[in-house]
Amino acid sequence: MQREGSFREMKRHVHYEKPSEKRARQKAEAVRRARKLARKRAQREGLLPAPKPRVPGPGAGSR
Repeated sequence: MQREGSFREMKRHVHYEKPSEKRARQKAEAVRRARKLARKRAQREGLLPAPKPRVPGPGAGSR
């Protein structure tokens, strides 16, 4: 659910969002998506090193 954005969507509908805030949020989301796409493209082309695999630290599963 979190990956699909359901929680973020629910939180957004709790309070009214001004149109200017909505535009700013959408623009920030678009910038994040573009950066992520560019980063992945650069990794595929060998311009950036591949990300290190995540190793859970101590106490990561205690929540």
